[in-house]
Order: sequence, then C-alpha cells, then structure tokens
Amino acid sequence: MPTLRLDAAVADAFPDTLIALVAATGLRGHEPWPVTEAAVAGLEGDLAAGTWRPADETDPRIEAWHAAYRAFGTNPRRIRPSVDALGRRLAKRGALPRINPAVDSYNAVSVRHGLPAGAFDLDRVAGDIAIHYAAGTEQFTPLGEPGTVETPKPGEVVYTDASGVLTRHWNHRDADRTRVTEDSRRVVFLLETVRAARDGHLVKAAAEELRVLLLPHADATTVAYLDAAGRQAEV
Repeated sequence: MPTLRLDAAVADAFPDTLIALVAATGLRGHEPWPVTEAAVAGLEGDLAAGTWRPADETDPRIEAWHAAYRAFGTNPRRIRPSVDALGRRLAKRGALPRINPAVDSYNAVSVRHGLPAGAFDLDRVAGDIAIHYAAGTEQFTPLGEPGTVETPKPGEVVYTDASGVLTRHWNHRDADRTRVTEDSRRVVFLLETVRAARDGHLVKAAAEELRVLLLPHADATTVAYLDAAGRQAEV
C-alpha cells in the first residue's frame, strides 16, 4: 500500500495543517448508493428552502485557503480551492454535479463542511504520494483533459507520485490519470484544513461522515491523519 507524506517545508509553512485520509478497498461503484443520493438531494433541498448555503469566500474556512493559495503564489480568485469552486457552482445552479457514487459522496461531504476534498484511485497511483512544493519540472494532466500537459510553477504546493502530479495548487484540481470512476476498487479520499486549531473537529466529523457513506459499498474502510507532528501515513 502507498504511503502519503507531508513534506517538512510545507508543514513548516502551514503548521496547522490537518489532512484526513479515508481509504476504502473493495468499492462497488456500480450498485445503488441510496444514502449518498439522499445526502446530495438533502443539501440541494436545504439550499432551495433557504435553510443552508455553502461556504463562500467570506467564510473563515474558505478565507484560510485563499490565504494559503496567496502564500504559495496562486491567485485564489482566478484558481479557486476545490470547495470554493464547488460551493459557488452549487449556489448558482442549485444542484451538485452527479459524477459517480464515490465522487458524489465526497462532494456532498466537502460542501456540507466547507472543506476541500479529493480522491485518488490507488490502482492508478505509482508508488508513494508526497505533498510538497513543485520544482517547476513536474507534469500534470488535468481531470477530463487527457490530451493536456501542464507544468506547475516552482513553489506551488502539489501532490505527486512517481509518475507526476496528482493535484495542482494543493487542492484545486486532480489529475486525469488517477480519477475515481465506477470501476475504482481501491481509493483514498482526502479532506483538508490549514486551520486545525479552529476546524480540526470539522475534518474529523467529515471523515467519519464520508466513511459511513462508503462503508455499505466497500469491503473495508480506514481513517488516518497527516499533520505537522505526524507527516506520514500508509493507506
């Protein structure tokens, strides 16, 4: 199983980072996921009723990520953290995109808690995964754009494996190579904050909520955490 590692330089720059790693094996993405469907519909219903809205850039959870993006040289209003972009889309359209049950699950948990989320198909990951500052020589093919190759700028926070970049701008966009599909059997899901002193309890609650959504459709699930004190975990 791969190891995920938070690089020391990133941990030093963002010492209040907390990342939940929710791993699932034996996923069954082709069967009905009624609890996930109800969770997504419930969020959309609450939005329509005016009883809930997704966090926007005035929310401290999103503001923290905007500050982090600016710290490593990314304009967060041009290239938005994933939860910011997803929440804006939901607020505008009144509905979340339906991708597949596993992705729909983490999207629902992400916007409910105002936390960036992502996922990697572990059968498409090459070796271990590191969260570090880009050297400017890495290559990235964005999700849904298999013919595109980008080069992250030096100093940008990225997730990488032995074959290239898995996520740009920390959590802006995942790679096409490791995308989660209905056929994915081994997946690691990630939920993140850079303000654990304030929002760590949300990360832990969101990780458990996601695990509960996955559990009926997986052979096994586990939860682990990365932070400045424990920068490495196996999934």
